[in-house]
Amino acid sequence: MKLQNYFQDPSSLHIGTEPLRAYYVPCREEAEANGADMLKASRAIILNGDDWKFKFYESYHQVPEGCTEKAADTTGYDTIPVPSCWQILGYDQNQYTNVPVIANVRYPIPFDPPYVPDDNPAGVYVKEFSLTEEEATQKIYLNFDGVDSCYYVWINGAFVGYSQISHSGSEFDITDKVTAGNNRLTVLVLKWCDGTYLEDQDKLRFTGIFRDVYLLVRPVDHIRDYFVHTPVSEDLTKAEILVDLELCGSPSVTAKLYAPDGDFLAAATPSDGKVRFTVDDPDLWNAEHPALYTLILSTPDEVIAQKVGLRRIDIKGNVIYINGVNFKIKGTNRHDSNPFTGAAVTREQLLTDLMKEHNINAIRTSHYPNAPWATQMYDKYGFYVMDEADLESHGCTTLYGSKSEHVDMGEVQYEESYGYLMRDPSYENAVVDRIQHLVHRDKNCSSVFSWSMGNESAYGPNLEKAAAWIKSYDPDRVLNYENSIWQQTNTDYVNDVHDLDVFSRMYAPVEFIDEFCSKEGKKPFIEVEYCHAMGNGPGDLEAYFERLYKYPGYIGGFVWEWCDHSVYMGKTIEGKDKFFYGGDWNEEIHDGNFCMDGLVYPDRTPHTGLLEHKNVARPIRAILLDASKGLVELDNKLDYTNIKDGFTITYDVQKDGMTVLSGTLDPVDCPAKEKVTITLPFAVTVEANTIVTLHYLQKEDALLTPSGYEAGHDQLIFSTDATSAVAAVAKASGASTASATSAVSVEDLENELVVSGSAFRYVYDKWKGTFTALVKDQKNLIAQPIQLNIWRAPMDNDRRIRWEWEAAGYDRARTKIYATEWTQDEDGVTLTSTYSLAAVYLQRIIEGTITWKVAKDGTLTVTVDGERKPVHVPLAKTPLPKMPFLPRFGLRLFLEPAFADVTYFGYGPIESYPDKHHDAKLGLYTSDVDSLHEDYLRPQENGSHWNCSGLALTTSDHRSLLISGTQNFSFNASRYTQEELTTKAHSFELEKSPYTVLCLDGYMSGCGSNSCGPALAKKYRVDQDKLTFTFTLNF
Repeated sequence: MKLQNYFQDPSSLHIGTEPLRAYYVPCREEAEANGADMLKASRAIILNGDDWKFKFYESYHQVPEGCTEKAADTTGYDTIPVPSCWQILGYDQNQYTNVPVIANVRYPIPFDPPYVPDDNPAGVYVKEFSLTEEEATQKIYLNFDGVDSCYYVWINGAFVGYSQISHSGSEFDITDKVTAGNNRLTVLVLKWCDGTYLEDQDKLRFTGIFRDVYLLVRPVDHIRDYFVHTPVSEDLTKAEILVDLELCGSPSVTAKLYAPDGDFLAAATPSDGKVRFTVDDPDLWNAEHPALYTLILSTPDEVIAQKVGLRRIDIKGNVIYINGVNFKIKGTNRHDSNPFTGAAVTREQLLTDLMKEHNINAIRTSHYPNAPWATQMYDKYGFYVMDEADLESHGCTTLYGSKSEHVDMGEVQYEESYGYLMRDPSYENAVVDRIQHLVHRDKNCSSVFSWSMGNESAYGPNLEKAAAWIKSYDPDRVLNYENSIWQQTNTDYVNDVHDLDVFSRMYAPVEFIDEFCSKEGKKPFIEVEYCHAMGNGPGDLEAYFERLYKYPGYIGGFVWEWCDHSVYMGKTIEGKDKFFYGGDWNEEIHDGNFCMDGLVYPDRTPHTGLLEHKNVARPIRAILLDASKGLVELDNKLDYTNIKDGFTITYDVQKDGMTVLSGTLDPVDCPAKEKVTITLPFAVTVEANTIVTLHYLQKEDALLTPSGYEAGHDQLIFSTDATSAVAAVAKASGASTASATSAVSVEDLENELVVSGSAFRYVYDKWKGTFTALVKDQKNLIAQPIQLNIWRAPMDNDRRIRWEWEAAGYDRARTKIYATEWTQDEDGVTLTSTYSLAAVYLQRIIEGTITWKVAKDGTLTVTVDGERKPVHVPLAKTPLPKMPFLPRFGLRLFLEPAFADVTYFGYGPIESYPDKHHDAKLGLYTSDVDSLHEDYLRPQENGSHWNCSGLALTTSDHRSLLISGTQNFSFNASRYTQEELTTKAHSFELEKSPYTVLCLDGYMSGCGSNSCGPALAKKYRVDQDKLTFTFTLNF
């Protein structure tokens, strides 16, 4: 098919489209307009549906001439739903590309802007629609809210126009192309265009008409556009609503204003194209209280309702204020993504993504505008929105010979080609156009506190021009662009960032925040991405929130990201869901599971990382000031709400895991951002393990959460006692704590020591330094020799350090025993082996002694001492570099599968790690082994429990293993070995071990967020030179 070459011409971005305007829903009556949805609007003819004819072609060159004619034969076309994505429907091929650590940032096509491959897949869409005689006399506008990547439009065989920008809408006036009766719409969509180079976002590559398509049937004279301004006085006592009108024709316009409670306030008529209302004592909009006024704009034949939030944004020094308050962003990045529908997201699907119940108050629309109705939902439900243009060109970094330099602690980063398209004059209009589409569409949405000009495209004159346009058109919002920190080398050009209101970057380590926010003369700091939530993580949320509350100039940030991206591919024979990611479709270029980086699974089941975020971001924080007096400090972390107005606080008191008292505190009068000291209304006896848990329950129903919903909790730990905890575990599990004592004998064989009592027989391998059999009451506890253990199945957040771990041989370490000795005294037998761990061809990882004590009743106590020594090469002045920190250091046991029930005193019930335990609670828990597994879609280390003082595994026939330590410990009980979790790519591929695999860890490294964020904090690494742990095993 011969096409005008618009799709490879940046000077022909839109042909035949209407001027840009705000998104609104025109209606016939006021009663309908208030709360109207475009899909139900009386002046909209919705073209969505499952009756579109569709034909896919591998290249647009294969599209036959004449297919756009009104009478073109569609025999042989498929019938598909719209909105939809080709790839989800089985056409073309799924592909995921972005920027993982193990690959470079890559475009899915050769870098040859503005040209794209000739093998450019194309889809022809055909839709029949009808107009009545009355409708045909009015203005008819055709609207597409989102088409990826570009499209040509015909009505009844006549060419209408062309447009691009996948995630922004375009409107066509087709009045002179339609007739009363039947009409035909034909759309040709191409997968690639010159705009593809500006849409290199981190996402699965979906194509097609993926957002709403509709006709607007409007009077000849109507309101074409309007811009609502809401200046609020500095003392917040008065506000104005100023409306700039742009008309089509000469309609008579009237305006009315209603209060958030629905009361009529005033009416007005335009003067010089403007409408003005004055509001005394305004009910101000914020995320905690999303009060919306209703503005009604009417012409004789049409009514438009616009929700208006009154709020004032100020920047003073390095602080951003909303309504005079140094508000805080506790946000997440959100893509339009669904495993069943791809990028075609419905209103119902979006509602499940509104994450208020997890204390998230802000959304960055990464990395493009969400659907236009989505922003209106954010207004309603109360989210601060960083609204981002459909702009990302990070593929420019991969040009051959190009270099870049990233410095964690640097305010400026350096690059050669990253900002190629932001400096290319031929792309200037395209860059500015994308940002103008964003601003015009969402300019009347109160939730939008900040415009973001795009993502990961570096910087240059094209973005500087866009920034200047925004500040001239809408100076009242915060202007953000993170990649302005990238400065081109090999040039005299210096970035001009004076129009940007904030300093913005991503994945800054907390040390950078400390340094930046302590300096004078800096802009406010926003972290547009942080705490990369990939797999088992993030583990460093608390450290960032500590800075959030410490520095007024640190406004907060947006966790990367909300959901795992994948495509649902059915079920296995066993009934497990299969979710695919990069590489699963045999793509030439792909970036693996780097798209599986969300706080929720693809089906929106929360990750434990989301639960961690919820409690780290809890609205109230409590500190025990004086245990003897029951004095507690409550710190209100909300920005606008008094505790007594928002929350009821309940409590329960536990001793050794058992609740002995519960109740409700009197209402706590504590204004936002203030602290108050209270006295608990009950006496607490400080003994054993005494813990008071405070629960923060929502007082009233909200739009997304019901009254009584728990928004967070704090534990006040009055006392801990390991001995009492072990006793509580033994009692709850029924584990045996004592056996009959007897004389102990030792049989010293060539390779083994056999230690026996009246009821037990233990076999110790002298050259492995471990027990190979533990037989008691004629049953063997272990199915394999007990192992020293330093490896864990790498978490996604271990993906960088994994290279070093494997280079150091941690995944294949072998035990070497140098000597074994034994002694016997009146208490039992002591076995001591000196050991080292090392991998083939590499030096020692750790060395030390293993000491086992066998008591007369058969109880085993093991102490492992280890030292990590650098290698000193003879004659060298300095030793070789130290090996990387260890994943873990402990023991691994393979128990009979009958050991299926677990009781522990530690942090649960969800998995917990040294840096990821803030939603977990210290207490007594029971579970079965299967339930301890967290089924990450890409298998990895999971299900550990931190800071435990007692553990028991039991069988249905009343056998037990009771474990304690001289130190608190972590444990993991699983049906899967760490080797299985390491090697398998998908959870549905996992094969269970025939054993219960028990890892007892004296040391466990944290999770962090190093899949894309900073390195794991040093305090959470197992990096000590000397290590020691002791476990006691009673069975």
